[in-house]
Amino acid sequence: MTTVRATPATPPPRLPVRDKASALDRGWGGVSPMLTRLAAERATGILVRERGTLHLADGKVVHAESPAAPGADVLLAAHGTLDPGIWRQALAESVASTGATGTGARRLTGAEAVHRAGRRLVAGGLLTPGALEMCRLTALYDAAYFALAPSSTPGRFRYSTEDGPDAPADVPPEPDGAPGVPHPVPVADLERETLRRRDLLHRIWPDALPDEVPLAREHRPAPPPLPARRRAVLARVDGIRTASEIARELGRPAFHTLVDIRRLVAAGVVSPCLPTPFTEPLAGTPGDGTPVHPVDPHITLLKRLRDALEAL
Repeated sequence: MTTVRATPATPPPRLPVRDKASALDRGWGGVSPMLTRLAAERATGILVRERGTLHLADGKVVHAESPAAPGADVLLAAHGTLDPGIWRQALAESVASTGATGTGARRLTGAEAVHRAGRRLVAGGLLTPGALEMCRLTALYDAAYFALAPSSTPGRFRYSTEDGPDAPADVPPEPDGAPGVPHPVPVADLERETLRRRDLLHRIWPDALPDEVPLAREHRPAPPPLPARRRAVLARVDGIRTASEIARELGRPAFHTLVDIRRLVAAGVVSPCLPTPFTEPLAGTPGDGTPVHPVDPHITLLKRLRDALEAL
């Protein structure tokens, strides 16, 4: 072990301190070092992670997918903006426009197929450019939040070509910056927004368990008044549905649904259904369907007090 003798003439060396301001400017807060490296490399391809995928073009994100988040087609069809059958038809025509199998045409990636289908609908007057871009960006940030979640397995990147912003062959090209033309998202912006969303959910309710497990109602004698948006979420809490399933049924972004659910949990109206360990028998006689009760509310209150004290 090497020791450093400190004297008035030679003060001890200072420990390295990370500059938080410069880290914020870079937009990287430890979300995905691999994604940060790919952005610096200006790589093109698909980053596959445990909970989703990110499509990159020239180091920027052009598309994101996650099983936990509804796609742009779900958001467009949720409130009558677009008929689901029309979207499926446009998607099939976009894929078919690249040529049949065996012609040497490259197979479209998921991002390219979605982009071309959207451009086809805009060119046909079935969808406004603003609605397409708003839903595309909403779905991208929503899926990226889950794709960039901490995972137990390393990500894999597959280098390829990604020409999502291009239009299909039968749709005239539009100049960059025109409405409806997909705009790639810088990785720094995506990581900064992901960190902001994590912090928001933590401030509402620090436990992430309600994000993934089935949810159940807490029957209270005098439940607090709820806005219409949260009442719609509560109406679908039945002890079986998860947050992602509720978001898909409502046609809403999954992250926005998580915000509503954590607020309901914080208000004591909803609680997560904890999985039952195999070593503990179910309450009641076998086969009588007696539900397993959620966490004791006193324990939940103590945990909230502990988290508040630790945050001081």
